[in-house]
Order: sequence, then structure tokens, then C-alpha cells
Amino acid sequence: MTGAAGFIRAQTAIAETPLLPGLRLHLASEITPIWQASESFLAQHGMEPPFWAFAWPGSVALSLALRADPALVAGRRVLDFASGCGLAAIVAAQMGAASVEAAEIDPLAIAAIGLNAALNEVKVTPFDGDVVGAPCRWDVILAGDVCYEAPMTAHILPWLRAMAGEALVLLADPGRAYLPREGLAEHSRHIIPTTLELEDREERKVVIARLLPF
Repeated sequence: MTGAAGFIRAQTAIAETPLLPGLRLHLASEITPIWQASESFLAQHGMEPPFWAFAWPGSVALSLALRADPALVAGRRVLDFASGCGLAAIVAAQMGAASVEAAEIDPLAIAAIGLNAALNEVKVTPFDGDVVGAPCRWDVILAGDVCYEAPMTAHILPWLRAMAGEALVLLADPGRAYLPREGLAEHSRHIIPTTLELEDREERKVVIARLLPF
């Protein structure tokens, strides 16, 4: 953990999250080394793409929705699935969740979640590994931008639909190709600014929807 935490501190800068005043994260920016690292460099050094170093539109939208309606998570057990930097998990904790887990398969993401939670003085429990297939122990599952690849969607969606029979499952999608077209009940819409380094446009329309069970 010490090595991972040191790497994250060296490769990112602490910044306030866009649209979320008062919330700070270890993020990549144009001035940080990891932003400038090429995919070939990452591959040569055995590193996954640093998804944990960015506040992605889906997580920002989920965070805005929780700030607008804390009752969604207040007093409830929450899972932030494919948590990335831990943004939505942190906001869930700030909004009074009884407990918050943040699931990630990337060890650097796990370290980033711990650093970011500490930075914002909240308790978030990182779940290191693939949570898909686990029995439901949550009241709310947050999933921001998880339908960006066909294999990923095929792996996670049946489990998330099964979870929707026991928990509130909120998907935040910024227009990815593999989002299911049925079995969704819209909750809210958000316009989230982004950068051309990450996306093909300067803002994304993110739809948050409740995933309906089978």
C-alpha cells in the first residue's frame, strides 16, 4: 500500500472536483506525469490505464444526484461498484450512508480510494477484487459508466439485475454503446463537463437510471 500510495501522490495533484465544491481528490491533470504517459509506456511497465486518476462523468453525476437527494443513501449500506477514484463512495458516506464499500479490481484504484476517502475525512471500505457473483449485502448499489465494453457488460449486467431484486441499483451512463435499452427506469439527467483528452466532446449528458430486476 505504501508503494502504491507514494506512486499516486507523485503522479497526481490534489484538486477540487468539478461541480462538487468542497470535495477534493488525487487527480491527473495536464501538469501531472501520468496524464502524459502513453498507452505503450503503461503496457511496458505492466500498468493498467489509470482510470482511478480521473473524475469520470458517471461518478460525478451520481455524486450530484446523492447531494440533491441524500435520502437515497442515508442510513443505508452502499456499494460503489467499479468505483475508480472512489468519488461516488465518498459522497455516499458524506450523505450519511450507514456503511460504504468501494469495489475495484485495480490495486492502484484501491489505494487511490483509501487516499481520497482520507482526504475527505470519511470512512469507505475498499473491496479489492471482482465482487460480481457475491450475494447481496447492500441496500444501494451505485454503478457509474460501466457499460463501455461488450465483455464487461456481459460479465456484470446479469449480476446487477439479480442485485436489483434486493437493492436499489443506480446506473449512471454517459451514452456508452452497450447500455441495455430495456429494464431501466430513468431517475435524473445531468450535463457533465469533460475534456477532449478523455472523451470525444467537451461535455456529456449522463442519464441516471434505476436498473430493474429480471
